[in-house]
Parts: sequence; structure tokens; C-alpha cells
Amino acid sequence: MNRNLARGLALTAIALLFGLGALRYPIGELERAGPGLFPLVVSSLLFLLGLTTLIRSFLTERVRLEFRVKNIVIILASLSGFALLSEYVNMIVGITFLVFCAMLADPPYSVKRNAAITAVLLAIAFAFHSLLGLQLPLY
Repeated sequence: MNRNLARGLALTAIALLFGLGALRYPIGELERAGPGLFPLVVSSLLFLLGLTTLIRSFLTERVRLEFRVKNIVIILASLSGFALLSEYVNMIVGITFLVFCAMLADPPYSVKRNAAITAVLLAIAFAFHSLLGLQLPLY
């Protein structure tokens, strides 16, 4: 199977799943957004990205889809570790673990790159905490 086609189908399916789910909540208006507006906007953008990927998959050379079980296990372990560490320690440790563990699936391993990605994700988490008032377990 073509990897780009599979990617486009997966993105489109996820976007439809969350987009249709968002329609069950009130959308509201731009001045006073309802709880369904944000997931609807994000899923609409994801749908457009998936559609673009689908179209592009027919216009470019096919890339063979390969499943690497080791990489899937590494990503699942990093997500599970993030959830557990964020819950029982704090989110700073969870984000750091997530990045450094997940990057084991993408050689070559670079501590400098991982540190930069961790710093950006921590900055985003602190911005969400400070600017949007989200109750994130950062400390």
C-alpha cells in the first residue's frame, strides 16, 4: 500500500471522527465560542490537510508502507510514560520523557535536537498555563 495514501486516509478519518463529534456540542459564535467550535475548526483544518495528502498521493511517486513494530512500541511507551509521569510526578518530567523516549524511534539520536524540542513544548505548555489559564500539572 502507498504510505502517502494511507496517511491521507488516516488524517481524513480522524478529522471526520472528531469533526462529527464536535457537532454534538453548541458551536456558538466567534464573539462567544461554544465548546464545539475549537474541535470543529481543528478537525476542519486536519480534514483539509488529509484531503491534500490524499490528492498528492496520486500525483507523486508511490512510497511503500512499512510497519515497524519496534517503533510503534516505542511511541506507545513514550505516550504511556508521558501520561503516567504527568499524573504522578509533573508535566515537565512527562514532556521531557515523551520527547527523549519517542526520538528513539527516529535515528540518529540527537540530544541537542531533543532538548530543543522539549524546550519548545515546555514553552507552549507554560503559555497555555499562563495565558489561557489551563490547569496543567506543570510543577
